[in-house]
Amino acid sequence: MGVLRTRTKQKQIHAFICLCIVGFIFYKYLGFFQSSSQTDLKKMRKMGLNTNLSQFTLDGKPFFILGGSVHYFRVPRPYWRDRLLKMMACGINTLTTHVPWSLHQPEKGVFNFHTQLDLEAFISLAAELGLWVILCPGPYISADMDLGGLPSWLLRDDSMRLRTTHPGFIQAVNTYFDKLIPKVVPFQFHKGGPIIAVQIENEYGSFAKDEKYMLFIKEALWSRGIREVLLTSDKSNSFKLGGVVGALRAVKLRKMNQRIIQELNSVKPNKPFLVMEYWTGWYDTWGELHHVLPPEDTVSTVRNILRRGMSVNLHMFHGGSSFGFMNGADSDLSYKALVSSYDYDAPLSEAGGYTAKYHLLRDLFSQFRPEGNSLPDMPKLRYSDSYETAIMYQHLSLWDALSFTESPFTSSKPVNMENLPANNGNGQSYGYTLYETTITSGGILQSGDNVRDCALVYVDKKYIGLLKRKILELAVPDGKEERTLSFLVENRGRVHRGRNLDKQRKGLVGDILFNGIPLRGFTTYSLDMKFDFIESLNQASWKNLPETPSFPGFFMGRVFVYSYPSDTFVKLPGWGKGVVFINSLNLGRYWSVGPQQSLYLPGPFLHSGVNQIVVFEEMEGDYYVHFEDSPDLGMEVEID
Repeated sequence: MGVLRTRTKQKQIHAFICLCIVGFIFYKYLGFFQSSSQTDLKKMRKMGLNTNLSQFTLDGKPFFILGGSVHYFRVPRPYWRDRLLKMMACGINTLTTHVPWSLHQPEKGVFNFHTQLDLEAFISLAAELGLWVILCPGPYISADMDLGGLPSWLLRDDSMRLRTTHPGFIQAVNTYFDKLIPKVVPFQFHKGGPIIAVQIENEYGSFAKDEKYMLFIKEALWSRGIREVLLTSDKSNSFKLGGVVGALRAVKLRKMNQRIIQELNSVKPNKPFLVMEYWTGWYDTWGELHHVLPPEDTVSTVRNILRRGMSVNLHMFHGGSSFGFMNGADSDLSYKALVSSYDYDAPLSEAGGYTAKYHLLRDLFSQFRPEGNSLPDMPKLRYSDSYETAIMYQHLSLWDALSFTESPFTSSKPVNMENLPANNGNGQSYGYTLYETTITSGGILQSGDNVRDCALVYVDKKYIGLLKRKILELAVPDGKEERTLSFLVENRGRVHRGRNLDKQRKGLVGDILFNGIPLRGFTTYSLDMKFDFIESLNQASWKNLPETPSFPGFFMGRVFVYSYPSDTFVKLPGWGKGVVFINSLNLGRYWSVGPQQSLYLPGPFLHSGVNQIVVFEEMEGDYYVHFEDSPDLGMEVEID
């Protein structure tokens, strides 16, 4: 009996040992296949976007880029996911986004890649959702931004030549890229990320001041680890001037025709075609009408592009808003500043709403899905709401607010905004600047076009008129005693494109003559109206709103939200021109000349309960601010 038990135990041990051996072999066998699978994946990940044939391939398979542009810095971060899901539901497979140097490096030694400007989080979200990414890191991006997204502190150098190999510009770009590029390198396709292509600069063919510049930017990207497809993007009339060896040339357009096709074929035969920017709409400028492009025209052109076997990126798919003082300006014929809304008549509206253009494009893109692979469901819309009208009940004159600015700067001659010692010696980028001096007589002011962009002029705090680009003279009332002469100068937005970027300094950029003699002895206040400044005004001695308040001035009111905050639209009928702040956040400019008659106020900018609204008004106001559930972008005109 004892022998039998011993043999049984030996068999059990033998079986256990065999099982362990089999398990070990199975483990190694499985590990081999896992290793092989990972190796194959890595091999495939090296097969990124291929441009060596007449058709793009990705992972070695034919691939159409159905792209759409969304600027993360123009969309409230809580809405990033919503906007990207709506892109995917339309049939978009590739997100294109630009990177604004001016926002990421507001001062020479200060970088910001947090919260609203967390580029890595935005790219990670795209990857999570299954979108490919085309990244446009600049340094110049245009994007219809102030100075095309270049930081204004570059203009402190009087010899600066932007977008060239000027030593000062090259040094600044290298410092910026040293911070930016390492953040995006891990997101490249060959490293398992979503970035399949990177654009070199933007539309350099229409600038083309330095033949070495594009090569410098290309090498700056390459040397820092960018290994995906590089591309350039230009309009057809400057297509040949904007390219660089080793980069795919893409085109920007609104209409497709045979001439453009021939132009493309002559420059890059047997290469895939990409319309990097098909313009779905256009921006608006103050004093004009709201530009729209009929949905049928949009879809007709996109269908024409796709039928020719070309890839396309919709610019913009969703425009969003130029919150604060982000907007650029146009100067094709004369200077015109862009409005705060960047709705762009895009397929997805400023507030993320579906448009007729969206639905037609969704139908079109659904035809390019593999059989049996339907589009995702369209996300539910977030409803806008109206709130009770806010009554402005307190007032603070501009003059009483000056003590909350940085210490005033004194100088003999007027100093432009960029060269002021504000912001740790980086100058002033946006907003208003107040210049004050003294006079002892009446006479004639002559600006000589040295006011950029408009100056409200005061004598002893009383308004006497304005100076701007087309108004170069102003009479000053007689008076023999010493009086204070003040110029409140507004930067309405630096030009965002063209060959005169170097000349975009703001404020008083030269002498102002008084009776033929240059004014001297200035005290200058920087009024860039940042978040901290508006917050600090809570400590000011606000007064109950008088019957006849002084202008310019700040007006305070409250808006109550009794539940979870929804999007709404701020409307200011009866007000003249100024800026709106909600809970100290700068929503943007308003101006009665239109076309824009409302400011988009996203729900995340509000909180349940009491919200503070501050309005800075230059000239006049009716002291009521309305919150409605629909936008008003002004009277429409079709884009020519």
